[in-house]
Amino acid sequence: MRIHYGKAAVRFYRVDGRHRLFAGEVAIDASGDRLRPAWTEGDNAPIVATDSMKNFIHAMALEYDGESLEEFGAVVGRRFLATYPHIERIRLRAREVPFVREGTVLYSRARADYGAIDLVMGTDGILDHRCGREGLRLIKVTGSSFAGFVRDRYTTLPETHDRPLFVHLNVYWRHRSFDERVPSEQVRGLAAATFDEFPSRSIQHLVHEMGQRILARCPSIVEVSFEAENRTWDAACASPGEAGRTVYADPRPPYGVIGLVLKR
Repeated sequence: MRIHYGKAAVRFYRVDGRHRLFAGEVAIDASGDRLRPAWTEGDNAPIVATDSMKNFIHAMALEYDGESLEEFGAVVGRRFLATYPHIERIRLRAREVPFVREGTVLYSRARADYGAIDLVMGTDGILDHRCGREGLRLIKVTGSSFAGFVRDRYTTLPETHDRPLFVHLNVYWRHRSFDERVPSEQVRGLAAATFDEFPSRSIQHLVHEMGQRILARCPSIVEVSFEAENRTWDAACASPGEAGRTVYADPRPPYGVIGLVLKR
């Protein structure tokens, strides 16, 4: 029998005076043999109420003085296991809730990509971790192609030798050690720069190049993975001539999905 329970979608917004805003969303999941009586006997004695978990996360957001999502997650995990030693293991997932400063005291909610973490922690410390950058929306107006694929009686897609390419992208990675972390903004920058510079022949070709460059530039990263969706626009109308303009529209579902995991 496998058991686990927890609290999801715990939002927090920590304000330091007028000048700093740290915001995120956390999900915490607890497991361990000592929790079994709640399932098998209806004995809630070992159960930390999920409402208490929510309050614990808010209290940790108040105490934590930094702005690193990864470090905050590790602090929450260590403190939670120390506070409730009968819980053997937790899984903690968190993501940034991004805001952009627009003035001395003004912020606006950003509809942009964000950092994310997934930690598994036990009494011996961090057992597994995955850091990431989710929600990237990248468009390249030229320098991408897709040709030479299988053609048969089911094929209606034309080959394209230069096209706008719009992808929805999540990037994840593991470090050699959680203490040797690479900032998610740095990995994001490498992925975006590769998209800008690299003449790709497919999204598969593109994410492979991204992964190779990330592993080459970040020696503490031992694994990098990608989840991509092809959201390339549909051509709606165009003016004649090589220098003409084209108007595109949003594509209709379904969407192509592409995955890759690279390890050293």
